[in-house]
Amino acid sequence: MRVSQLYAPTLRETPAEAEVVSHQLMLRAGMIRRATGGVYTYMPLALRILRKIETIIRQEMDAKGGQELLMPIIQPAEIWQETGRWDVYGDEMFRLTDRHNRAFCLGPTHEEMMTTLVKADVRSYRQLPLRLYQIQNKYRDERRPRFGLMRGREFIMKDLYSFDKDEEGLNESYNQMYDAYTNIFTRCGLTFRAVEADGGAIGGTGTHEFMVIADAGEAGIVYCPSCDYAANVEKAELKPILASEEECQPLQSVDTPNTKSIEDVTKLLNVTADKTIKTIIYQTDKGVVLALVRGDHEVNEIKVQNLVECLTIEMADEKTITEILQSAAGFIGPVGTKCKTVIADSTVMKMYNAVCGANVVDQHYINVNPVRDITPTFVADIRQIEENDPCPHCSLPVKTARGIEVGQVFKLYTKYSEALKATYLDNNGREAPMVMGCYGIGVSRTMAAAIEQNNDEYGIIWPVAIAPYHVVIVPVSTKDQNQVSLAEDIYQKLNAGGIEAILDDRNERPGVKFKDADLIGYPLKITVGPKTISESIIEVKVRRTGEVFHYTVDNYLEEIKALLATL
Repeated sequence: MRVSQLYAPTLRETPAEAEVVSHQLMLRAGMIRRATGGVYTYMPLALRILRKIETIIRQEMDAKGGQELLMPIIQPAEIWQETGRWDVYGDEMFRLTDRHNRAFCLGPTHEEMMTTLVKADVRSYRQLPLRLYQIQNKYRDERRPRFGLMRGREFIMKDLYSFDKDEEGLNESYNQMYDAYTNIFTRCGLTFRAVEADGGAIGGTGTHEFMVIADAGEAGIVYCPSCDYAANVEKAELKPILASEEECQPLQSVDTPNTKSIEDVTKLLNVTADKTIKTIIYQTDKGVVLALVRGDHEVNEIKVQNLVECLTIEMADEKTITEILQSAAGFIGPVGTKCKTVIADSTVMKMYNAVCGANVVDQHYINVNPVRDITPTFVADIRQIEENDPCPHCSLPVKTARGIEVGQVFKLYTKYSEALKATYLDNNGREAPMVMGCYGIGVSRTMAAAIEQNNDEYGIIWPVAIAPYHVVIVPVSTKDQNQVSLAEDIYQKLNAGGIEAILDDRNERPGVKFKDADLIGYPLKITVGPKTISESIIEVKVRRTGEVFHYTVDNYLEEIKALLATL
């Protein structure tokens, strides 16, 4: 490819709409253009990168027994209604109605569609295991699409679905996909962690997310530097903290005027936050829920949502608190509460002589002993993990980081096969539900994540495996025929030798060409200038490190191949 023919209009200024580095650089490098909120056109350079990521994915999926197919984007509502997920996705699902008033959606994922397909054709255990995948666009009506390709309404995804006879087979499929994902992201040149995660709307009870470590990541992760434990903060386990044992004192109500926060209470009563019980009130589709954590801890809403098995959860408003709990925010507590659902963090139940709201404005209880004074509906780990909390596996302090989720693997078991009656006949002729797993990779998000992890003040630094081109050749002067001829010769020989090269043949100043090369992020840059002609030496600069190598014009092809292999 010659740059004079390449459709990649670069920008010198950063568009105001771009919030994160990947969005800024992809716009400036002429890789994407916005069509509407959360929807982008992939320009030629971006498409080359996407195709390389897809090729790596296909190779690894095929190596693990995956078979590629392509399913419809438009899905009938009935199959989603059968699994109960038509309502779970809520407003994120793009819904449409045809001229016959039949309901459809634009597929955000394909569990129902794939299960329905396999159900129609697979009848015997001899046809299992089966692993089917596709790479296609998915659609989710994000409330606030942002960060370019990181959170969009239309995105490219690889999704594979495994069908096995039993749990042993599912475990084998899961492990195969886990290994494949590790290979994929390693081959893409990314630094990542596989972390324990929550299943969300997909469901299932076993899942890992593959997180690219980056400051722009929306997800918080925790990991233990001393053992292999790593988890999304939504999923991270916490053992109860045992308070020092004390003699239980009589429960007592005290006046606490205008003390709505933990900070206010601790100052007034001269206690530390770890001696208070924080009560968070949620409104859910299952009713009002009280969540109790120690005063210096925070509630993990995902854990609460999973316990209550509710579809929606949000902080209760003043009206709800007044009408249902007959008190005011800041003074709600679990002792004698009118709320039917109370969830106590396991650490709360280990406290002695604590402080909590008394369900009366301007009053709190002191000497609250949860085992004696509280009757929770659930006792469970519902607190948010923080840096330096003890690791649930080895008890040493954990560390935190930000991550971009680029892939996730799920054990679905029989959630979808039972709902959709996808069964097979075992070797005894008995009917049994297929045991399923699903495995997704955000292809377009992987491209963005690679940029978040590989950039500097000048632009993108592509890992070689997914770079749009390996080498850019820049003749300093297009008016010097010797430079032009040699640059053309190098361009032809590199491509013939299996190295993807692009020739910047534009009649532009050298500085413009060099800036564009750094912005786009080609791994190597070859400069053909006066010294090249006079001394028969070509200059090769490594984008990532800035190192410069000099090779003779008669012997550079194998040297460049070897250099690329080290990057």
